Amino acid sequence: MDLEILSQKFCDYSLSIRGYSKHTIRRYRNVVRSYQQFAKIRDISQVSDDNVRALFYYGRTERKWSVNTFIVYHKTLLVFFRWCIKQGYMQNNPILDIEKPKMEKRLPIKLNKQVSLRLLEVVYNYPYEYKFLRYRNHAIFSTFIFTGLRKQELLNLKFTDIDTENLTIFVKQGKGNKDRIVPISYTLAQSLKRYQEERKRLNKTNPEYFSSLRGNIGFTENGLKKLVDQVRKSSGVTFSVHKLRHTFATLMLEGGCDIYSLSKMMGHSDIKTTTIYLSASAEHLRGQMVKHPLNDLS
Repeated sequence: MDLEILSQKFCDYSLSIRGYSKHTIRRYRNVVRSYQQFAKIRDISQVSDDNVRALFYYGRTERKWSVNTFIVYHKTLLVFFRWCIKQGYMQNNPILDIEKPKMEKRLPIKLNKQVSLRLLEVVYNYPYEYKFLRYRNHAIFSTFIFTGLRKQELLNLKFTDIDTENLTIFVKQGKGNKDRIVPISYTLAQSLKRYQEERKRLNKTNPEYFSSLRGNIGFTENGLKKLVDQVRKSSGVTFSVHKLRHTFATLMLEGGCDIYSLSKMMGHSDIKTTTIYLSASAEHLRGQMVKHPLNDLS
């Protein structure tokens, strides 16, 4: 059976039946294609322990894969070959004999409070040609910093998902296809309201919450990438959208938010994922030391 056809069937199944995100499907397709091109094979019958093992050896030694990249390839090919076995196209899964390396335990990199505020000031005060861009861009960065939304979650927001009166954002089908409600602050609500008023004035009626300047369409992933690059250059701050998510989590902990509530707001399926931010926040740890009962003896 042709490997490209099988890959397409697997992706269709993962999207329509399993309900995985388009981002996940794109990753599945890219990994299977990379393996096929590396092994120079066309048919599923040509998959072997040797050429699968060779891919991972090449990735680690020649391409200098990070541990995370290794795990992404391992996980993707594992589920793809498992699906092929269930469909009767393969008998054995060659990935099972390849051990995964341990994940590197790195502390999340984040911005401090002062840099975060400066970033928002730079976004707002940039010399835009249109007022719409000022309000939209400030609302986008405020949403990242004040809610910790993932990139795709922000781009997927619909106008009806934002409630500035009751101070909530409804995140539909976040990572792991889980819905959640994220509370928002008064400060963020004010930024969102400014944007909404300007959007209404320009008669933007597209369902996506964040609109593109041209046309009646939603803001795109490519547009967001260009915006981040522009803000990096104008602010002199090195950051990524995911670093803004780390920033939100760490600042919340430093402000006294409990780990359980933060886990729910960030959409973590396992609270262990959230606890890494405790290690990243030295300020939070110092704050906990004052609770030692013997501190009053001095």
